Amino acid sequence: MKRTLSIKLLAPLCLLVLTGCSVLAGGDRQSTTIYAPQVRVTADPAWPQVNWQLSIAKPSAARLVDSPRINVRPTPGELEVYRAATWSQPAGDMLEDTLLRGFEDSGRIGAVARIATGIRSDYKLTTDLRRFEADYRGGDMPAATIELNAKLIHSIDQRVVASRTFLVAEPAASAELPHVAHAFEGALDKMASELIGWTLVSGQQDVSRNAALKSGGK
Repeated sequence: MKRTLSIKLLAPLCLLVLTGCSVLAGGDRQSTTIYAPQVRVTADPAWPQVNWQLSIAKPSAARLVDSPRINVRPTPGELEVYRAATWSQPAGDMLEDTLLRGFEDSGRIGAVARIATGIRSDYKLTTDLRRFEADYRGGDMPAATIELNAKLIHSIDQRVVASRTFLVAEPAASAELPHVAHAFEGALDKMASELIGWTLVSGQQDVSRNAALKSGGK
């Protein structure tokens, strides 16, 4: 398995090549390729239209996971990084940006913003990013693997409305790093689509339950 590669431009990924050191300590001086996945989530017609507001918390993650380095797991008990390549931003930031754009572009929600903006949201979405890596899973080809736990929380009483663990594994076309990076685009798209749909449905179900309780209490 070769992970020190000569990188070529691959559309639709945005690649920037800089002169610098390998991302692995002690590597020879060489150009470093920066991968910037471009993900645009398509709204599912089944997603509900909601009027409530949502704030998105920055994903929490271990330092090794929330890193600009591109992690690869050649065997179950071993974690490495690809040489001479990096993401344009840490994995948690990529996920947060993808989710925010996905909610905004969907047109299905009243308002959405990062929690740091201080908006008075009805719900907040928190995520714990557990894995963001190329995993060989005992085979010859890696899969872009993203795993996270998400919680939808009612902002007023801090009640956990729903909680779910998501896992997406998008197979790469080959072991070559450009193909692996492209697989991460697909994995991010699938993860964001599943998470956005789940959030909208879970929040709207909670709104309906609360409305029914209020109506029944009259």
